[in-house]
Amino acid sequence: MKKIVNIFQSLTNLQKTLSLIILGVVLYGASTSIAYSLFSQISPAPVSKETEAAKLPTPVGSFAEDPNEPKTASCPLNGTLHTKKAEDFWSKRRPLAVMIENHTEARPQSGLSYADVVYEAVAEGGITRFMALFYCNLSDIQVGPVRSARTYFLDWLGEYDALYAHVGGANSPGPADALGQIIKYEVKDMNQFSIGFPVYWRDYQRLGHPVATEHTMYSTTAKLWEVGAKRGWTATDSAGLRWDKSFVPWKFKDDKAGGTTVNIKVNFWESQGGYDVTWTYDQASNSYKRQNGGAPHVDLDNNTQLSPKVVVVQFERESNANDGYPGNVHLLYGTTGSGKALIFQDGNVIEGKWNKTSRLARTKYTDKNGKEIEFDKGQIWIQTVPEGSKVSY
Repeated sequence: MKKIVNIFQSLTNLQKTLSLIILGVVLYGASTSIAYSLFSQISPAPVSKETEAAKLPTPVGSFAEDPNEPKTASCPLNGTLHTKKAEDFWSKRRPLAVMIENHTEARPQSGLSYADVVYEAVAEGGITRFMALFYCNLSDIQVGPVRSARTYFLDWLGEYDALYAHVGGANSPGPADALGQIIKYEVKDMNQFSIGFPVYWRDYQRLGHPVATEHTMYSTTAKLWEVGAKRGWTATDSAGLRWDKSFVPWKFKDDKAGGTTVNIKVNFWESQGGYDVTWTYDQASNSYKRQNGGAPHVDLDNNTQLSPKVVVVQFERESNANDGYPGNVHLLYGTTGSGKALIFQDGNVIEGKWNKTSRLARTKYTDKNGKEIEFDKGQIWIQTVPEGSKVSY
């Protein structure tokens, strides 16, 4: 040892420094190898799904209606009846729109059964996507997997002046530039990229088995409304104007079950059969049970089959954006103007039209005589399909 010390002292300062660096690297490598050898012999305890779920942010904020109070307040989005206190609860906020994907690996999704209105259209490659509108739900709802924005959903969003929750979006310069349009249109943007954890989080075990990262983003309605409020986006804007100052609700009526139009099949792209939708009329509940790709489509939050009261199929011109994006996958839909629409409710079908005069104008649905259609009170599901798509009923 004394000989080693003498040799070290005889070195120059530079040589001493280099020697110490080399010695440190050797010792670090040795300690790492020893630690790995020891701990690799220890099997980690399995982590249950319940334990993983306990790490996630939990729902907060809800309102329970008194069953003894009369339900005299109508939800402006879908006509469902609630108590006056419930109306006081939701009227302090504005609608919330959440982009939820429909890739086969993302099913079943969370939160769709609780939405007041759901819009569905192809995002790219024949794969559909949802924009779920929440407003009159009284409990905190977990929603996901949340995905990216598309330009035509912004046109429907404009009817509500809603908060818009999404994860990024199409941003190639051109007509499909959703992220650019969000800025241009002054959308009340809730992009995950600007908010992050814990409002948004990834649940890799949501289905009990691993899935790709893009199918894991989650949030809750209460957390999103809370962020919106912090940004000054409550029921009123900075000028003191309510979101619904110019909002025109659809007309609603009471149920009248008993029709005979039982099975409805909606085709988006013939090449993508996994996204075909079948609606089966259930007279007992006067609703339409959804199947997607040949299987019952359920909500992961409550394990119930999606069953809206009203299904609207509207036909619009579909085209490629030609914006230079690889594969030319970005799409456009003719969201303004008018076109054919099929309205299914009460077991019947109304062959009518849709009409939307501008990006911000309310879409109206009329029968063959031009009379506005009255919807049943309850969830409304609006599917936009390319002109010429096959719909059988």
